[in-house]
Order: sequence, then structure tokens, then C-alpha cells
Amino acid sequence: MNLPDLFRNLYLQYFKLVYNVAIQYVQNIEDAEEITQDVFVKVHEKLDTFKREADIKTWIYRIAINQSLDFIKAKKSQKRWSFLSALSLDNNERPIEISHFNHPGILLEQNESMQKIFDAINRLPDNQKTVIILLKIEQNSMTETADIMKLSYKAVDALFQRAKKNLELLLTPNEEI
Repeated sequence: MNLPDLFRNLYLQYFKLVYNVAIQYVQNIEDAEEITQDVFVKVHEKLDTFKREADIKTWIYRIAINQSLDFIKAKKSQKRWSFLSALSLDNNERPIEISHFNHPGILLEQNESMQKIFDAINRLPDNQKTVIILLKIEQNSMTETADIMKLSYKAVDALFQRAKKNLELLLTPNEEI
């Protein structure tokens, strides 16, 4: 199979997977579409150097996760810049507006508790957020998640346990005495 046909097949086979991973990280349709596009640009650029040491699905997952995390870091940096520049704008200039997003399922159901869960997941450290997304949202097995994250099975399990505890702390209301 030639490279263009291989790429086309990979795109058709893994587009939904990449998009779903991206939407879990950024929770914004436009941003998820941009990340998905960037992932497939990287896949296209690197396809001829793919070493087959990992399953191609695992390789694409890693690219999607890294691209999503890089996008979030860039957005945070942009938000800081926007805030600082907004402080020094002339009256005629308008600051860059930062969109707020509700996950598509939340928009349909208007489910406040789901929003709280996603907000809590977003507050987890990147590796804990990734393990929750891969195991519980994407429904990967512990072994698949370990391969994707390049960690041992035990490390993924420990990371998942920490993520669950942190989510519980984030979701439990603090009672003042």
C-alpha cells in the first residue's frame, strides 16, 4: 500500500478516536477540530519514519494526547498574554475574548453534576487527567493505557488510584465547622 492510501486509511479509521481524545482535553469543538487536524498533519509528516515498535493505534493516541496537552499549554500562555494586554489597552481596543465551553453532552442534557465532574477532571495534573480519559472515557484497558502512556501496568494503576482520590477531594464539598 502506498503512503497516500495508507494515510487515507489511517485518517478514516482513527479520526473519531483522535477527535474524542482532543474533545476530552480541550472541551471545545473548534479547538478539538484544530487539534485533530494537527494530529493528522503530524501523522502524515512522520508516517514514513514510524518504526512499528508500537501498535499504530497506540502511536496515534500518543500524538493526540501530546498535541492536546501542547494545545492546552499554548492556550494558557495565550490567556496570560491576553490578560496582561487587556490591562494596557486603549479605550478603542477590545481584549481578545476567551470562549467558555460546555462538553456537547452537557449542552444536550444541561447536567450540572457532569459539568462539575469535567471541571474536576480538568483540574487534575496532566498525567492523572490522561489516565482518567483513557480508562474511563475512552474505555481503554489498563494494558492499552500503559502502552499509550509508556508506563508499566502498576504505574497506571497507581496513577488511576491517585486520580480517583484527587477527584473525590475535588468533588466533595468542604464543610466549615
